[in-house]
Amino acid sequence: MSVTKSEKNTLYGSKGKTPKELGYYFPAEFSPHKATWLSWPHKELSWPGKINKIYKPYSEFIAEVSKGEEVNINVVNVEMEEFALRYIKQTEANTDNIKFHIHPTNDAWCRDHGPAFLINPTSSEHRKSIVNWEFNAWGDKYPPYDLDNEIPLLIAKKEKLPVFSPGIVMEGGSVEFNGKGTVLTSRSCLLNKNRNPHLNQNRIEDYLKNFYGVDQVLWVDDGIVGDDTDGHIDDTVRFVNEDTVLAVVESNPEDENYELLQVNLRQLKEMRLLNGKPLNIIELPMPAPVFYEGYRLPASYANFYIANKSVIVPVFNCENDEIALNIIRNSFPDRNVVGIDSTDIVWGLGSFHCLSQQEPEV
Repeated sequence: MSVTKSEKNTLYGSKGKTPKELGYYFPAEFSPHKATWLSWPHKELSWPGKINKIYKPYSEFIAEVSKGEEVNINVVNVEMEEFALRYIKQTEANTDNIKFHIHPTNDAWCRDHGPAFLINPTSSEHRKSIVNWEFNAWGDKYPPYDLDNEIPLLIAKKEKLPVFSPGIVMEGGSVEFNGKGTVLTSRSCLLNKNRNPHLNQNRIEDYLKNFYGVDQVLWVDDGIVGDDTDGHIDDTVRFVNEDTVLAVVESNPEDENYELLQVNLRQLKEMRLLNGKPLNIIELPMPAPVFYEGYRLPASYANFYIANKSVIVPVFNCENDEIALNIIRNSFPDRNVVGIDSTDIVWGLGSFHCLSQQEPEV
């Protein structure tokens, strides 16, 4: 399936109004899902020397998500679908919940190139829509990305959903929502000149409010070392309910992540939500540093994915794994918290949250 030029010009929202004006908003990840969207990994350059090692943990991730919701997987062709199924069938996946879509991609990071689904439970016409942000591979770092940039429109066409196209670059991993009008993000990413150099902080906030349907934008300064996204929030701060966040901290003062995470923590403590309350902050440890071929990788327990029945957490074969898992278990008492080895996956400079995008239930 492809999107024609005329469809690109007509797949827009209603009567020139923004999603917020029409009553749409981006729900929190911990809200009920209809499905999870993925793009099957196939780009050797994203995991040089390791891509064959990631299919097992990636399939285990799919299996866990499939226990509680549909899993929609973008693939390049039928051969890739058959290849993927061979791995998935080696797990305990609910294959009845798994669907493949011939939507060619350049890469696997569906959090950033996938559709941002909005809902409007009161709408009499379309109760769900898609925001079609532009994608430029994190500041034009990894061309080509033309196929990835088409994915939201392909899915909108397949699902027959209205589309809003703001015309600016935005990535799903750069924003974190509480579902009650607040979005968290980082200055190092959204204000980076390699994304939208013509926009200042106020204008970025206008886009976030109007196209995600939020009322408040809260900013931390930075992301973790080794993160090629310039500081995505999904490696540092995550909402677990409408007023509670897990914030990663580094305990070793000599570690290069220590001070920047302390700055973020101080900023979080000063924040107030729309109701005037401070954030309830739970500190989450960082794993021991993960290196590959001398490169510091962006390993973080915060890159977990909240599915309907599970929370899938990247773990890294270190002593902090169980500490982090217990903290996350206490934060999600109604879900099964599962750790899956991400030591090979994080060589691609991301993990389970980066690889997935939720589609909310209305």
